[in-house]
Amino acid sequence: MSYLRRIPTAWIVIAVLAILLYAVAPALLSGFRLSLLGKYLCYAIVAVGIGLAWGRGGMLVLGQGVFFGLGGYLMAMHLKLADAGPGGVPDFMSLYGSGAVPTWWEPFRDPLVTVLAILVLPAALAVLLGLAIFRRRVRGAYFAILSQALAAAFAILLIGQQASTGGTNGLVGFRSFFGYDLSDPVNQRMVYLFTVTALLLLLLACWQLYRSRYGELLVAVRDSEERVRFLGYNPANVKLVAYALAAFMAGIGGALFVPVVGMISPADVGIVPSIAFLTGVAIGGRATLFGPAIGAVAVAAAQTRLSEQFPGFWIYFQGLLFVVVIAFLPQGFATIGQVWRRRRGQQVSAAAVAGEPASLGVDPAENTPSRSGTPGSDTHELEGAAR
Repeated sequence: MSYLRRIPTAWIVIAVLAILLYAVAPALLSGFRLSLLGKYLCYAIVAVGIGLAWGRGGMLVLGQGVFFGLGGYLMAMHLKLADAGPGGVPDFMSLYGSGAVPTWWEPFRDPLVTVLAILVLPAALAVLLGLAIFRRRVRGAYFAILSQALAAAFAILLIGQQASTGGTNGLVGFRSFFGYDLSDPVNQRMVYLFTVTALLLLLLACWQLYRSRYGELLVAVRDSEERVRFLGYNPANVKLVAYALAAFMAGIGGALFVPVVGMISPADVGIVPSIAFLTGVAIGGRATLFGPAIGAVAVAAAQTRLSEQFPGFWIYFQGLLFVVVIAFLPQGFATIGQVWRRRRGQQVSAAAVAGEPASLGVDPAENTPSRSGTPGSDTHELEGAAR
C-alpha cells in the first residue's frame, strides 16, 4: 500500500482511462458507437491543448478551429490523392475544377510528407501568429476576438476555393487510410486505437509540462504578466510556446478526425466548432489536467444523445448545462472534490471557532478561501488539480 501511495495520481487516472478506452469500450460498444467515441476523443485532444493555453496560460483561444481544420485538410488531401492512385485526380476536381491536381497538392501524395506537415504546419502557423500578436502585447478580449476572426476567415477561404478544397461540401468519401481499407471494421478499430494512444500520450506530456519550471512560469504569466516581466522573463515567449503547443495538438486532433468520421468541411473548422471546443473545456475544468478532455467528451456525447431524443430542443439543454456550471462550478466539474473539501473545511472551522474562540485564537477571515472564481485566485489549488 505504501508503494501505491507513491504513484502519482495522474498515472493512476491515465491507467484507468487506458483500461476503459482500450478494453472496455471496444467490448461494450457497437461499431457505430465506437466510431462516435473516436470522434469525441479527437475533440478531447483539441481540448487538452486549449486547457494548456487557456486554463494555464490565460489565453482565451476562440480560433482553434483553424489548426484543427489545417490538420484535417492536410490528412484529407493525402487520403484523396491515395484513393485516386499514382498520378490520379480526386473525383471532386473533375466536377468542380479543370481536372488537374494543383501544384501545392502534389507533395501530399507522400505519406511521410503528410505526417510531417500535420505535425509542423499548425504549430508553425501559430508561431507566426503569436509573434505578431504577443510581441505587441495583444491580450484579453482583443486576443479572443482576433483568434475568432481568424477562424471565420479560414472557413470563408475554404468555401471560396471549391476547385481545390471541395467548397462547402468539403472533402469526403475516403476509402483507405495509409493503405488500410476503411470499410473494414478491424481497420476502423485500429484508427480508434490510434486516437486513444494519441490522447493518452498528450495527457502524459501535459502532466510533465505542468510540473516543470515552464509550467510554473506559464501560470505566473497568467496571474501577473507584468510581475513576470519585471523579474526578467519575456511573457510573449512563454505564451508563444503554449499557443504553439495547443495548435500542435489541435492539428493532431483534426488529422485523426478525418479517418474516424470520414469527412472534413468548413462546418467543422469555423466559429461555431471553435466555441464548442471551448465550451467543453469550461464545463470540464479548464485549469485541470483531465478536466478539458473529459468535458469535451461529455459535452459531445450529451449533444449526440440529446439531439437524438430532442431534435428541436437539445441546444437549450446544452446551454442550460453551461450556465449551471459557470454559475455554481466556475472551475468546472473536475473541481467538485475541491469545492466540497473547501466548504467542509469552512464548516469545521466555523464550528470550532464558535465553540472555543479563546482557545483556538483563529480569525475566521483567515480560513475563508478565495471565491473569486478566476483561475488566478489560487495557484496552489490549480497545481494540485493538475497533478
